[in-house]
Amino acid sequence: LGQASVTSLSLSLSPRSGLCHQSLAVGTKSGYKFFSLSSVDKLEQIYESDTEDVCIVERLFSSSLVAIVSLKAPRKLKVCHFKKGTEICNYSYSNTILAVKLNRQRLIVCLEESLYIHNIRDMKVLHTIRETPPNPSGLCALSISNDNCYLAYPGSATIGEVQVFDTVNLRAANMIPAHDSPLAAVVFDASGTKLATASEKGTVIRVFSIPEGQKLFEFRRGVKRCVSICSLAFSMEGLYLSASSNTETVHIFKLETPTEEPTTWGGYFGKVLMASTTYLPSQVTEMFTQGRAFATVRLPFSGHKNICALALIQKIPRLLVAAADGYLYLYNLDPQEGGECTLMKQHRLDGSAEPPNEILEQGSHDRPLTAQTYNTAGMKGTHTPGRR
Repeated sequence: LGQASVTSLSLSLSPRSGLCHQSLAVGTKSGYKFFSLSSVDKLEQIYESDTEDVCIVERLFSSSLVAIVSLKAPRKLKVCHFKKGTEICNYSYSNTILAVKLNRQRLIVCLEESLYIHNIRDMKVLHTIRETPPNPSGLCALSISNDNCYLAYPGSATIGEVQVFDTVNLRAANMIPAHDSPLAAVVFDASGTKLATASEKGTVIRVFSIPEGQKLFEFRRGVKRCVSICSLAFSMEGLYLSASSNTETVHIFKLETPTEEPTTWGGYFGKVLMASTTYLPSQVTEMFTQGRAFATVRLPFSGHKNICALALIQKIPRLLVAAADGYLYLYNLDPQEGGECTLMKQHRLDGSAEPPNEILEQGSHDRPLTAQTYNTAGMKGTHTPGRR
């Protein structure tokens, strides 16, 4: 399954089944496939369709509902029950469909200058957001939370404004001035109370409270070069945030409040240094106050479109990266030490057996992690998930 044949990638976690169910949807020029991943060693293909030239395929968590857009009819959305093989409905729009997002209450269709909000139960259009700033990439995010069912989309084509819309009460919730440059990525955490953003420069990632829009965290991905952020993803409980790009490095940040420095010369020097930043230019001050990556992943490729997710598989924190080169990569994340993550397995997305990998043969199992959850790992620090 080569890079050219992968036209759509969608990786989601099912909130109903906790952290143990990952669903991967892969669209290709010859059809689309659904995979389920409950263990590191087994990628189970649960469905395959021969619908040609699929450019968008989105599955509603672990259900049978799927939304499909094809290259042959880019303005038409088909909603199907894939297990029954039946089409539930189809809708045509005035322009090319650039993105489709869905949760248990709403289905969002994103065009370049408008957004359609459908009721997931009967697919009726509840609201249309018209004359949005040009959004040629179809950038938007929909929270999976039933309690905080928000939609985020760019509020400007020239600067990094985020519009937050309440899709239940059908009203604007906030406008967040997130970046100086146009947005490149947005994602909600599972609770719908945090929003992570990145701009086209790709050097700084920010996390805001929702719906208030208060900046909670600011992380620096790098300073040497600007990159294109491909994917942002929170872990299910919101303690970790991953960022992948068109480079070979994935960064994982830890969302925790810094502890009070001990009364040592190092702690004293740190306080003096931070106090002195009030006299420095704002860009220099930001460099001192921004958090750095807690963990990193070195991918065996660069330049491919990819998506990432953080999940517990077999009680161990993992980073999943699905890439347009036709592979799914799984890495272990050490929740105490961080550092460089270990590649544990790679799966081909065409379902064929994967030959032994030299990287894996070089002792990737040398540092087995003890079985634990993100929450128990987080308890050793100062951050309490869900309280921020």
